[in-house]
Amino acid sequence: MKIVFMGTPDFAVGALESLIEAGHEITLVVTQPDKPKGRGKEMAFSPVKECALKHDISVYQPEKIRLPECVEYLKSVEADVFVVAAFGQILTKEILTMPKYGCINIHASLLPMYRGAAPIQWVIINGEKIAGVTIMQMDEGLDTGAMLLRGSIELAKDETGDSLHDKLSELGAKLIVEALAKIEEGTLKATPQPEGPLFYAKMLKKEMGNLDYSMDALSAERLIRGLYSWPGAYTYYHGKMLKITSAALHETDSLADVSNQGKILSVSKDSFTVQFAKGSVEVFRVKPEAKKEMSVHDFLLGNHMQAGDFLSRM
Repeated sequence: MKIVFMGTPDFAVGALESLIEAGHEITLVVTQPDKPKGRGKEMAFSPVKECALKHDISVYQPEKIRLPECVEYLKSVEADVFVVAAFGQILTKEILTMPKYGCINIHASLLPMYRGAAPIQWVIINGEKIAGVTIMQMDEGLDTGAMLLRGSIELAKDETGDSLHDKLSELGAKLIVEALAKIEEGTLKATPQPEGPLFYAKMLKKEMGNLDYSMDALSAERLIRGLYSWPGAYTYYHGKMLKITSAALHETDSLADVSNQGKILSVSKDSFTVQFAKGSVEVFRVKPEAKKEMSVHDFLLGNHMQAGDFLSRM
């Protein structure tokens, strides 16, 4: 097939690579404009742009894909289908119906659950046991199109936002190749998404990671894993931000009054344990303010943390 591929972050790179490897002709890659990055604010390419350039594929970076001149440009590009994976812009009806087979989206959830911008992280935060990818025929709604193909995986006990991202990216890359083959054969049946209750995976914000010690430890441990590595779960120790990057549920039943929430219960050479309203969490890795991520062992070499100290929301 001749494909226009639309995507921006790391999640989409595996799919682009798989489509190229499967022998499809990528006639154009559409990605978000370059953005300033780092302290030097140098302009950085998106991961998808880097992949496209590596394969000598033409790249188009519109500020707004819905503008008339952008739509006209897309019309000039040969394509049987547009494949979309975390592109980051909304497509108009005119674009959705432009190619022969329409626009096919790789969405990182088992639709209709977890429509929205951050399905990977919310699956972990909400304590789901299974995650997956849906290949979907796009319509004008937000992740509401008919389902073409789905695949699922079980979450590991220590699953993080990063590890699940990589697994679902790999699964999505496999499924899109399978879906396009079946579309060409005419053997793929579209299934409307069922009606019913669903959880909307809203966009992540940095303040979500500010640990609230009035929550239960199980929810806190899931939040820490789900928000790793961005935006990250964090707390404050002696007035400075301290990101919690690796932790495990220590105890689930102990209850604490308000005065003891956030209290350091114990400190060992490799970890420390903090009290929540119900239960406690054992912390193994942290990222102190303005420093690199490190083990608690290394953190304790430069910080005299002891049982009875408190972590806070600042």
